[in-house]
Amino acid sequence: MLEGAAALVTGAAKRIGRAIALDLAAHGCDVAVHYHTSSEDAASLRDQIRSTGRRCEALRADLSDPALWPRLIDDVVGALGRLDILINNASAFEKTPQQPFDAAHWERTFRLNVTAPAALVHHAVPFLRRGGRGKIVNLTDISAERPWRRHAAYCASKAALVNVTRSLAKLLAPDIQVNAVSPGIAVFPDHYDETTRQKLIAAVPLCRAGTPEEVAAVVRFLCDEGHYITGQTITVDGGRSIC
Repeated sequence: MLEGAAALVTGAAKRIGRAIALDLAAHGCDVAVHYHTSSEDAASLRDQIRSTGRRCEALRADLSDPALWPRLIDDVVGALGRLDILINNASAFEKTPQQPFDAAHWERTFRLNVTAPAALVHHAVPFLRRGGRGKIVNLTDISAERPWRRHAAYCASKAALVNVTRSLAKLLAPDIQVNAVSPGIAVFPDHYDETTRQKLIAAVPLCRAGTPEEVAAVVRFLCDEGHYITGQTITVDGGRSIC
């Protein structure tokens, strides 16, 4: 049961992260919603969750800054009194420059998509163990196995996060379960036109895009009922990855 548990969702102000925060709150969690620049969206999410009677705090942090990794965890515990669930959702999604090689782009992408989640886990572990039901879910992407040619750094970072998930599951068992959820098309980038969207949907066996709420439901399952699951990546893509 999630009633009374405390969760941190990174990158929670919009899109899938927002849906996860709302879903966890609807099932009894107090929630810390992390954001970087989307302050208005984070504030509205905080107010929406508070209106349901759950505790909620919006916490700002630039996850490219290592000094803020332990501080964010401390701020969550300070606000909610405990930490039982960590959802690593925040990530950088940018095209990888081809020429000239951009080392800074690769380093920033891996710092945000791999190092920051691993560091947050490291700093959260004492609190997750204290509650006796620690759950970690990392949001990856089907591009970890089906890479896109214009997003090499992003795809590589998500593949790395899958392996971080497996390693941490071994390291932290049996006290803490660590899993990943790999969405397909759940929210289109804003710049995708209708033609592009329909082309992508046509490649999905279920013939539609998914929704953030469908991804959130799988995340919640891993945090609530998935008591015998660890080190796994659950794909939520309408069958796209088998085509």
